Amino acid sequence: MGRRVMAEGPLERVVAGLLKVPPKPDPPAGSPNSLRVFNAAPGFYRYRVLQWIVTQLGTVVGLVASLLFLDRIFPGNPFMVKTLIRLVETVGIAVFVIQFPMTFLMIGLDYRYRWYMVTDTSLRIREGLLRVREQTMTYANIQNLSLRQGPVQRLFGISDLRVRTAGGGETPGSSENGGPDSANMHLGYFRGVDNAAEIRDLVMERMRGQRDAGLGDPDDVADAAVAGTDPLDAARELLEECRRLRGVVG
Repeated sequence: MGRRVMAEGPLERVVAGLLKVPPKPDPPAGSPNSLRVFNAAPGFYRYRVLQWIVTQLGTVVGLVASLLFLDRIFPGNPFMVKTLIRLVETVGIAVFVIQFPMTFLMIGLDYRYRWYMVTDTSLRIREGLLRVREQTMTYANIQNLSLRQGPVQRLFGISDLRVRTAGGGETPGSSENGGPDSANMHLGYFRGVDNAAEIRDLVMERMRGQRDAGLGDPDDVADAAVAGTDPLDAARELLEECRRLRGVVG
C-alpha cells in the first residue's frame, strides 16, 4: 500500500485546495478484491529534494552572476540607469525568495498525489499537480514492461517501471521530468518505486490471466518483459547490423 514521508501540513492542504488537486482516483476496471495500490517510495521524495537543492544552487549562482554583471556593465552609470538596474535586481531577488518555499511545497505535494493502481484487468496511473495526467491501460494492449534506474536513483533505492501499450512509438529523450515521453499517452511510468520488479511481476502474472483477444499475446509480452527485450529495439539492432554488413561488402 501507499507510504508517506510525513503528514500533510495545513499550508500544503491550502495549496492543494487552491490548485484543486483531485483526490484519490477511482480504481480501474476489474475485481475490487484484486485491487493493489502503490505509491512512490520515501526515497523518491528525497531524490526530488536533492534535485530541488541542485536547481536552487544553480539559480543562486546565476542570480549572483547577473547582479555582478549589471553592477559592472557600465562604469559610472547615470542615476536613472542605476535606478533601473537596482529595480531589476530587486525584482530578481524577490522572485527567487517567493519561489523558494513554493517549489519546495510542490515537491511534497507531487510526491503525495501520485497514484498507481493495479487490478486483474487493467492499471491506472495518476500524477501531476498543475497538469494532472491520468492513464488507464488494459493488459490486452500492453506490449512492453521495462525497468529503468539511473545511478542517483540507485543511491536512493528507487527505480521506474515503464509500461508501453500498442501504438507507443519510441520518442527520443528522457521523460523523468516531463520530457518528450511524458506527452505520449501510450507510455506510463510507475515512478520512484522501491519495488518495481514486484509490480512488474504482478502485472505480468495478471496479463497471463487475460486470454481474451487483443493487440499481441499477453504471454509473449510477459516473456519479452522478463528478458528485457524490446521488439522495436531489436529491429533497430538488426537494421544496424545489416548496414554494417553492407558497408563491409561494399
